[in-house]
Amino acid sequence: MPVSRRATLGLMAAAAASPLRATERFFVPGEEEPHERTFMQWPVSRRVYGHDGFLEDVRATIARIANTISEFEPVVMLAARTDHARARQLLGAGVALWDIPTEDLWARDSGPLFAVAGDDLRIQSLNFNGWGGKQVHRRDGKIAARVAEYMDLELAASPLVGEPGGVDQDGHGLLIAHESSWVINNRNPGFTRQEITRGLNTAFGTDEVIWAPGLAGEDVTDYHIDSLARFTGPGRILMNLPETPVPGDPFHAAAFETHDILKRAGLELEVIPEPEEWRVDSEDFVASYVNFYVCNGAVIAAEFSDAHTDAIALDALGRHYPGREVIMLNADALGEIGGGIHCATQQQPA
Repeated sequence: MPVSRRATLGLMAAAAASPLRATERFFVPGEEEPHERTFMQWPVSRRVYGHDGFLEDVRATIARIANTISEFEPVVMLAARTDHARARQLLGAGVALWDIPTEDLWARDSGPLFAVAGDDLRIQSLNFNGWGGKQVHRRDGKIAARVAEYMDLELAASPLVGEPGGVDQDGHGLLIAHESSWVINNRNPGFTRQEITRGLNTAFGTDEVIWAPGLAGEDVTDYHIDSLARFTGPGRILMNLPETPVPGDPFHAAAFETHDILKRAGLELEVIPEPEEWRVDSEDFVASYVNFYVCNGAVIAAEFSDAHTDAIALDALGRHYPGREVIMLNADALGEIGGGIHCATQQQPA
């Protein structure tokens, strides 16, 4: 008789409670820990981007991010072999191309999530389904499995459906997440929040999830938390919030609700302002300073041409990551499609 998804969650939770070795279990290290390399994805789908020149802007942005990271650690760009020649025109020598077909660029969500236990490395799969079936994912839904096969690594599939960008974790046992990205029928129908908590703790090797409601149905991700609040160390979070909330704006209301929940949980919070001015004329533009990526020796973040708030973000990131170079890039093309630099990257721990 097949084991039910709920029964599987129970078995996985029991396994997580018992060490896989004498004293170790698989866990996802904090992003600030040393990396072997960074993974990214080459965007190609005309069903996603249409037939105008915007796709070329997005590709140029992805290449700019990849080339910058490659100054600090190796980068692998995933792309079908037929797309390698075009990608190579924009990518520097520090970026390798692997023949793994892609549709879109969001490696944080559809790429490989790596977990370690001692000297062992494996890939966790959260069964990416296009953010609840909102986008084509015939290729992107197979990326984690294909990378595991390419690297000859174990693929540990969770019974959950979701995206690693739908949580943030400190590498020391604590996760934060919005319920709207997980406790929702387009990902996990029939699962309770308690069951999803156990599944996430198993996948990430964590002990606790702090939940905030979030906001469902207003964007493709159902409000991923990594554009709002990020761990920068054990129990320490950097958030960006609007200095002047707009009455009736559902994102602003949900963001401040998340802030209050994290503060009541006893986390150390620093809040920086979102930019008030940016180059893109779009109500849906994502202008997030905390959607940054930490690589070996550097922090790669977005700037938005708001001199005041850009300077505040630069200072905050420098204080939270002393000894690392903070590089701020124009990543506007990603903000136009609802994401940022963190959403476009995924680390392999050293």
